[in-house]
Amino acid sequence: MADNKTQPTDASVDAFLDAVDHPVRRADGKALCATMQRLSGHDPVMWGASIVGFGSYHYRYDSGREGDFLRIGFSPRKANLALYLFLGPEKDEILSRLGKHKRGGGCLYIGKLADVDGAVLEELIRASLAHMDATYPG
Repeated sequence: MADNKTQPTDASVDAFLDAVDHPVRRADGKALCATMQRLSGHDPVMWGASIVGFGSYHYRYDSGREGDFLRIGFSPRKANLALYLFLGPEKDEILSRLGKHKRGGGCLYIGKLADVDGAVLEELIRASLAHMDATYPG
């Protein structure tokens, strides 16, 4: 069975964020990095070439596929910030209060942090961490 393509690396998170071209996305990435580190209690780690992750968990599917992946994370992409959050049933209520965002493919997309309510974003991150702790204790 193939390994996950996205694996933790030794690359520098600071160097990655410093190299983000778009100045708002760069600043937002640094702010989001600090917030996720504070809320998760984990140091940031590069996963692959473009994802900043915090913590990890081991999963095993009924199919037998298993591996490790980040508990929460984000990627400052050219068009938006992609947040990797894993939420339980409360997500719709929290997202209704977040502000301007899109969802798709397991990601939450935010144009810039100024488009969303920071307190609600922190609530969403805490809810994701709680869901991960309940689903994948460890």
